[in-house]
Amino acid sequence: PKGLLEDLLTASTSLTSMAHRIAVLQESLSEETEDQNDLLEELGELQHAYESTGGYDLEHQAKIILSGLGFHPAEFNSSLSTFSGGWLMRAALSKLLLIKPDLLLLDEPTNHLDLEACIWFEKYLASYRGAVIVTSHDRAFLNRVVRKVMAIEPGEVIQHHGDYDTYVTARQQDLETKIAAAARQEREIERETRFVDRFRAQATKASQVQSRIKRIEKIERIVIPRTTKKIHFTFPAAPRSGQEVITLKHVRKAYGDKVIYQDLNFVLDRGDRVALVGPNGAGKTTILKILAGVLPYEDGERRLGANAVLTYYAQYVLELLNPANSVINEMALAAPREPTQNIRKILGGFLFGAGDVDKPIAVLSGGEKARIALAKMLIKPSNLLLMDEPTNHLDIASREILADALNDYEGTICVITHDRTLIREVANKIVEIDNGKVRIFPGDYDNYLAIKETEERAAEAAEGSARNNQKATKFAAHNNTVLTARQQAEAEERLQKKLQHQSQDYSKRIKKIEEKLASLEKQRTDLEALFADPNHYKDGAKVVETVEQHRLLKEEIRLRTEEWEKLSIASETLKKELEAVTKS
Repeated sequence: PKGLLEDLLTASTSLTSMAHRIAVLQESLSEETEDQNDLLEELGELQHAYESTGGYDLEHQAKIILSGLGFHPAEFNSSLSTFSGGWLMRAALSKLLLIKPDLLLLDEPTNHLDLEACIWFEKYLASYRGAVIVTSHDRAFLNRVVRKVMAIEPGEVIQHHGDYDTYVTARQQDLETKIAAAARQEREIERETRFVDRFRAQATKASQVQSRIKRIEKIERIVIPRTTKKIHFTFPAAPRSGQEVITLKHVRKAYGDKVIYQDLNFVLDRGDRVALVGPNGAGKTTILKILAGVLPYEDGERRLGANAVLTYYAQYVLELLNPANSVINEMALAAPREPTQNIRKILGGFLFGAGDVDKPIAVLSGGEKARIALAKMLIKPSNLLLMDEPTNHLDIASREILADALNDYEGTICVITHDRTLIREVANKIVEIDNGKVRIFPGDYDNYLAIKETEERAAEAAEGSARNNQKATKFAAHNNTVLTARQQAEAEERLQKKLQHQSQDYSKRIKKIEEKLASLEKQRTDLEALFADPNHYKDGAKVVETVEQHRLLKEEIRLRTEEWEKLSIASETLKKELEAVTKS
């Protein structure tokens, strides 16, 4: 059977055919034949075409793509039969990216990617030269990748230039405009109808009545699209848990010879809303299962705190739904003491209307079953919620409803999800897991990303500085240069002045950017205040113009902020070098 890398390299059939033909020609040329000139000419043309289309770089590109999507170099030669379904989906995606078609069609491409692979994939698509059409329920992915949104709404297809968030803003504004226009239209229809009803029996008004009737019939009714509003949930009360809701002490977990955790210590405190992040295979699901009490371990202790009532959600719970039950009966079994009216209200919150609650589970889609499973879980009294990929199968509206529900949940939460929007809206603590090591980051997801980016840039700067020092040392040794004390002092003084000048330059540039950012933030605040003014929507052209201005402002603020962060890190590195030179 083919290995992963070998199978990937066969994806580009044109390049594979060229490589095969080049090999055949080279073999033919090793034998003396009469048509060697023709063979040489064909070989030259083929080699040029092979090189210009990236043939000689193909294996290198394949390895970059595999690594970016989370495959370890040690797995490159592994047989495809050894990978799970999710990893085979990544392998299939790798083939598409290696071929680089003019048009790339992607259906939920992030479903089988962890956060690190998602971030790499976003950067890859940002520089992709072909056209990309993607369907996705991952808002963060859409915001970073797309520049145009095609929304398929009931009865219409809406095209919007911009990312998903600006589409939502524009759609809301369009909705408000439609609501106002529909109200005006309804008043006009009522006025015309009153005239018709009043004068229908009068012969002298017959022509005018008929004219009004025709006018009413010709009116194209404005249809208000259905929208998902923010929903507040009331969950069954659970007892207040102790401060330490659940604790793992010195836990050891291994699968055969592969040790996942050697000495794991982990605590969830009351009020924690933790997102577990890290690459696939790092041990996120393992720790969640140990917390849930569904996975045994070899050593250590798992202890539930006082009054802790635990609920665990994983993908297998969808299989536990009874296909023969109706939606409302399935819910009632989960909470037999809950009033039917409240059950219907919760089902309504999870997008099950009055006509849906009597449907059998058997006819529901995967997304509908996931919503039922989540509703069943949340209707039970609990104060500790453990969730493994709860947004799988959910569309954007359902994900927003889940976020609403989790924000209204008063207990402690620990969740694994690759949906960054959900993490941003729910988590107040990020726990990173990598190779059995647990690292805690208090604060939200954006704070976590900022810390990680700062650390990466500092590491890159330190690595660059170390390389420069190594080069300088080698250069001095190579030239056998021996500086006198005076020469060395002069050199250090020149270096100190140079670093001081660079530091001052950085400070000036940072100050300028800070002033510019303050100005841009004020402009954005002013524009957003304008969006809140109903009179603003009277001029459609002005609305379009201000929405575009808002988008451009957000983009400029993002770029300026990135520039400020890079300069700040470089400035800090420079100051440390200056301090080292001054002390010496």
